[in-house]
Amino acid sequence: MKKVLFFLLFFLAFVYVKAQIVKPVKWTSKVEKLSETEFNLVMQGKIDDEWHVYSQFTPENGPLPAEFAFENEKGNYELVGKVKESPYKKQYNEVFEVDEYYFEKKVTFTQKVKILNAKISSIKAKIDYQVCKQACINDNMEFTFAIPTIKETALVPAVDTVSKIDTLLTNKNEIKEASKPLVVVEAPKKEDQKGLWTIFILALLGGIVATFTPCVYPMIPMTVSFFLKQAKNKSKGRFNAIFYGACIVFICVAITLPFHIFEGISRDIFSEISTNVYVNIFFFIIFIVFAISFFGAFEITMPSKLSNKVDNASNKSGMVGIFFMALTLIIVSFSCIGPALGLVFGTSLNSDGGANILSIAMLGFGFGLALPFMFFALAPTLLGNMPKSGGWLNTVKVVFGFVELALAFKFLSNADIGLDLHWLHREVFIAIWIAIFVGLSLYLLGKITLPHDSPISHLSVGRLLLAISSLAFTVYLIPGLWGSPLKLISAFPPPQTYSESPQGFGNKATEYNEQLPAGAELTVHNLVSFTDYKTGVEYAKKVNKPIMIDFTGKQCVNCRLMESNVWSDEKVLNILKNKVVLISLYGDDKKELPKAEQYTTKEGKEINTIGKKWSEFQITRFNNNSRPLYVLLDLNEKELNTPVAYTPNIDDYLAWLKGGISKFK
Repeated sequence: MKKVLFFLLFFLAFVYVKAQIVKPVKWTSKVEKLSETEFNLVMQGKIDDEWHVYSQFTPENGPLPAEFAFENEKGNYELVGKVKESPYKKQYNEVFEVDEYYFEKKVTFTQKVKILNAKISSIKAKIDYQVCKQACINDNMEFTFAIPTIKETALVPAVDTVSKIDTLLTNKNEIKEASKPLVVVEAPKKEDQKGLWTIFILALLGGIVATFTPCVYPMIPMTVSFFLKQAKNKSKGRFNAIFYGACIVFICVAITLPFHIFEGISRDIFSEISTNVYVNIFFFIIFIVFAISFFGAFEITMPSKLSNKVDNASNKSGMVGIFFMALTLIIVSFSCIGPALGLVFGTSLNSDGGANILSIAMLGFGFGLALPFMFFALAPTLLGNMPKSGGWLNTVKVVFGFVELALAFKFLSNADIGLDLHWLHREVFIAIWIAIFVGLSLYLLGKITLPHDSPISHLSVGRLLLAISSLAFTVYLIPGLWGSPLKLISAFPPPQTYSESPQGFGNKATEYNEQLPAGAELTVHNLVSFTDYKTGVEYAKKVNKPIMIDFTGKQCVNCRLMESNVWSDEKVLNILKNKVVLISLYGDDKKELPKAEQYTTKEGKEINTIGKKWSEFQITRFNNNSRPLYVLLDLNEKELNTPVAYTPNIDDYLAWLKGGISKFK
């Protein structure tokens, strides 16, 4: 109910300001003199409250990143390095399924230049960017930087004297603004504290599960009993056992320290790792190897020399000896906990939290691994109630193997998307997961046996319940082959746009026993839509139906939400299919217009892409730059009612559709 009220309030607020062209960023520029021939061109933006601007490093398939262009560079000046920017924030967008990098309150972009031509008096630059609140605006700014007079002698190559910044020129004039359309993209809210706790708890559970493997589980009663019997009194024995567990936690966290050093050298290293094709392929191979190991094909062990040295060190008395006992456990049991560690590392390195997230995850994993040792040290009488070691431990290990195998394809998918190969489409990925979890279900039901499995005379209750859960999950995955969003696992498969069919929808008219009109195509929910305004209007006049313009975007979150949550309603879909002629105009289409159709507006904006063409049309015709924006027109191209933007309430949207269509004559 709260969400419904929130969206209704947002809708009312949006309707109130819908006719205004919003400018939430106020820009200034300045020139910083570094030497006689080198300058910093600084672009500073003051961002209105609750708005944010996206970084130039925003990953593909997400919001639009900032882009920079500098005029007349050749022979006049050269760019030294890339544009530097002030620190940005990161968060995961569940709709785009990518990380977002953005700025709040203010942003500073700095480009260092070296002057080559002493006669140059100014440098013109342009930034294209996206700024978002509940809605997002694609905007651009033009800057003219005044360059101080330079002596010809200063341009001699031998002279390279870089001094401190001695001149700070503020150039607030000649800043030209050129508007692009607004794309309604509601930034997902993310509670960082809650996210950290979630990561910690999931890693904790992973550590606990890792103790139920053949390498670790038998060590629990042996280790706890050793400490309790060796100590002079029970309290000392309990302390030693708890300290042993604390050492396990410390070792797990200490493994992450190098990554903090790497992050200090390059703050974007985790982003680079998560998007690097070859790193993802490496993790794919590692996970496959771990999975095969868990299936019993071979054992992964640490070098025996290392194990022996650490084991010898554990014979020392006192806390040092206990520390090396903990280290011995981790090394000796690596064949079991190694894949679990790889899982924690792999998923953490692909997150947006950097080394801190990795440390928190390993803290949770270490605590989960140490928890049984500490718990039974405090309650040793419960040791006798522990299940005896047996074949079920290998079953746990094999289940781990199936999970590792499934997660391996997440990394392969990342690499496939990065290379744009389109080998591992969403449907192929889901089909692979279905096969993996069918295999897991058959294994749990005893239909498949592996090398180290014990004979099964009957199924335990726990094994049966786990098999049923695996089968249920498999059935849940099947509709994903035909476009179901699969919200429970939305973070793992490729996005729906990365599909064998364009945007995940069918595109063959013969499948629906109808012939598409010229210039039309099938889109979401098999709706017939025109992507050219004039072509759509001509067809509407031919069939005598009202026109509905859908100002949309390929990277528009709220457009997708409207399509999946509102357009999918039976009554709404019936109207869109049968009562109107739908024209979908994509304001972020980067395809270049034919040269004959390119032009420059009175304000100096270059209209050279399909997206800019429809954006300019939306602004000049309807005085609005929001997406999505829905407009109902009659055959004279006059509005039948007031256009609406993002309207999550189905009844409101349906009433708007019916109200406009009722006025069509």
